[in-house]
Amino acid sequence: MRPTIITASMALMLPILPVLASIQSPAILPTPPMGFNNWARFQCDLNESLFTETAHSMLTRGLHHAGYNRLNLDDCWMQHARAPNGSLQWNTTLFPHGIPWLASYAADLGFHLGIYEDAGNATCGGYPGSYGYEKQDVETFASWGIDYLKVDGCNIWAQGRSLRDEYRVRYGAWHDALTRLDRPLIFSESAPAYFADNASDWAVVMDWVPRFGELARHSTDVLVYVGEGSAWDSIMNNYDYNTLLVRYQRPGYYNDPDFLIPDHPGLTQTEKESHFRLWASFSAPLIISAYIPALSDADIAYLSNEDLIAVNQDPLGLQAALVSRDGTFDVLSRSLENGDRLLTVLNRGPVSARTTVPLGRLGLVSDCQYRARDLVTGRVVTVDSVLEVQLDSHETSVHRIELPERCSTVIATGMIFHTPSGLCMTASGDSVTFEKCKASDSQVWSASMHGTKLALSALSERSMCLAAQKGRVSLATCGEAGATWEHSVTGHLRNTEGCLTQASGTGTVEACVVDNAAQIFGLPSGVDLVEINTTHYPCKEKPTPSPVPISIKLALILSGLSPSPNFASSRCTQAPTPCCNTAVALTFFFSSSAFNPILPCSVNLVSSPPSTFPL
Repeated sequence: MRPTIITASMALMLPILPVLASIQSPAILPTPPMGFNNWARFQCDLNESLFTETAHSMLTRGLHHAGYNRLNLDDCWMQHARAPNGSLQWNTTLFPHGIPWLASYAADLGFHLGIYEDAGNATCGGYPGSYGYEKQDVETFASWGIDYLKVDGCNIWAQGRSLRDEYRVRYGAWHDALTRLDRPLIFSESAPAYFADNASDWAVVMDWVPRFGELARHSTDVLVYVGEGSAWDSIMNNYDYNTLLVRYQRPGYYNDPDFLIPDHPGLTQTEKESHFRLWASFSAPLIISAYIPALSDADIAYLSNEDLIAVNQDPLGLQAALVSRDGTFDVLSRSLENGDRLLTVLNRGPVSARTTVPLGRLGLVSDCQYRARDLVTGRVVTVDSVLEVQLDSHETSVHRIELPERCSTVIATGMIFHTPSGLCMTASGDSVTFEKCKASDSQVWSASMHGTKLALSALSERSMCLAAQKGRVSLATCGEAGATWEHSVTGHLRNTEGCLTQASGTGTVEACVVDNAAQIFGLPSGVDLVEINTTHYPCKEKPTPSPVPISIKLALILSGLSPSPNFASSRCTQAPTPCCNTAVALTFFFSSSAFNPILPCSVNLVSSPPSTFPL
């Protein structure tokens, strides 16, 4: 029997609406967005002239040609009160021609216009929030010519449920409203940022945002232009959060570590360029928040780097993941659509330093010669075993490595680490520990596929694989019982015994629990994921699948009707026992707002077909 992942609190019932956004429909946003937003540079000091001037500067200075084609208004664009009919109103002093005019003006120049709102009662700046007005506001924005919506998470209070469930209901309402549009807006969600200080809640929130929208702000705001503190530390904080989320990103959904700030007075030129190179390697949104007309030619040059933008916009959509980390150098890698391998190295230390990266750590074989092109300098070198990198303090290098046809197979390779603590899984003899990362081969793991399962072996001992037997985690000969695993999008690493669990530096296998922070792990980029059924059953019986015809289900879904208690979905309104006795597995994921979320029992419908249910 395969282990069942359960949640500590699963009282939330999800509404019945088909998904037409994010990972279910990557065409809405097939590559990460590029453009401009006013917030980090100007905050509430925005107006019509700022956006028209910015648009013309982006055209004349080549940024639009490089791919930056979005102009996004942030908070404070509206009046402090809604119109008598409930509609939002723009500030006519700041935008004398109106938002629809600005959207049309931007479109004539080849730009798309985006806008800001909040899922609470008020925006972060104190303007009208959209709680209860989601449908009306979405229709208003669409009628104005808006195609990108950022929804913040200020001023939200739980309404008879946990706060994280409240956010899910609020953002689910936005998703539902957007789904009803003929052409859904791009949906940028800020919900995860409000849970970043709690590993369990943050992970649970991150699990649903890719199904509701196209990108999500996952951590704190990058330091604003007039903010106090270190701008570089702010960038590194968001960079670190982003490295924890590799598994979520795919075409149609992108992790968002916040704006590029190329004119921030607290950054050196090296740090500004490093910021851009890291975000490009992540395939993160490239949204500039700066006074673009005054940017230096050097800033425009690095922001327009065609090779790095091509990496950022690569159709495969993978995020670069940590290969190794030692306190000075972070090494990251990912694959690109044409088979090339990306190598990104960051010097976090205070002085210039040199490092070497063995090609085996990138999942490449060592008996081939590879051409590695520096995407900043254009210099090409041929390498067969290691790549040497010399970097100034806070500098980042990015190489694109071409693979010869006979050596084109890549095995996903890199760190396996416990994301809440940052500790690296370490091979120690025949045992496994979790230790401070030190960039040793005992902390770099290859993840090879065995059918639908993963075999995980450290580079220090390739014949030994991570295994679990009778609750004990160890290293065993690859191929033995208990030596294969599945990695889920929730971060769980599980086999037939249960889920890998980190506690006080040791590894055990325990029952899988979705919001158990001890069970959340990051793996190398490119590892195949399984979808997890996060159903919670409050008693011992398990629901049996219902044979209700899919045509009936879809008819109910598309009509927007609530299923009756006799309809074998996931809604039990008057169950004779504490458990549902029926359940349906659909190939859709259903979001959450139409029905009363407080139910005696509930089943979470998931995107996995029944054959992949962890039951």
